[in-house]
Amino acid sequence: MRRSAILLAALAALAAGACSKHGGGSARIASDSDSVAYILGMNMGLTLQRMDSTLNVEAVCAGIREAFAGTTRLTMEEAKAYYLRYMNHTLPERARAHEEEFLAEVARTNRSFARTESGVTYRVAEVGDQELLPERTTDSVALRWVIRTTDGTVRYSSYERGDTLRTTLGELLPGVRESVKFIGKGGRIETWLPAAEAYGAGGDATLGIGPNATLRYEIELVDVGRNTGRKRVDLRR
Repeated sequence: MRRSAILLAALAALAAGACSKHGGGSARIASDSDSVAYILGMNMGLTLQRMDSTLNVEAVCAGIREAFAGTTRLTMEEAKAYYLRYMNHTLPERARAHEEEFLAEVARTNRSFARTESGVTYRVAEVGDQELLPERTTDSVALRWVIRTTDGTVRYSSYERGDTLRTTLGELLPGVRESVKFIGKGGRIETWLPAAEAYGAGGDATLGIGPNATLRYEIELVDVGRNTGRKRVDLRR
């Protein structure tokens, strides 16, 4: 909690050069210190845009000016509580509402897609061997996939990297685990995963996946190994 408060204060201080005294116009970069102030403000603006592009820039500037003037309308404790409530509740709720509308539209405009109770929205592109469906969490699976964001950006491609994921069904993301149960060995599926069934509020920095991201997976189920409990199935060959 204390760290969040420090962060709010630091962001306000660092971006002072980004807003004029009257909340508009272009800052004159007349000295090295002004250049640094502008750069810091620019970086803060880009960070805030990535966090929430709908933020009111004039309100941000007002907060900076008033922090420097010592005339803020909220105490730091009030600001911290409001900020945490917004980040932990308001923003995710907005994301979920937008996500539900988006996935419902996918299913509505393309009748080849179906939706599950969890919100996973999928289309079986190729039915595999129905005698080899992954069922138990300990069953081994070999997968190739492409992961895209809603704007079509590829975040990961097994085909480009020339690799195959070999793991157990239980180790997969919930939405992927649910999806591969619809296809057998050799099958392929296109599936949209709600954030709650993928990387959730934490995202995945390694893959460049942000918080509350809806993802599109194109999955090929290369192999399935049934774990009967008598011996461990190894797909490494």
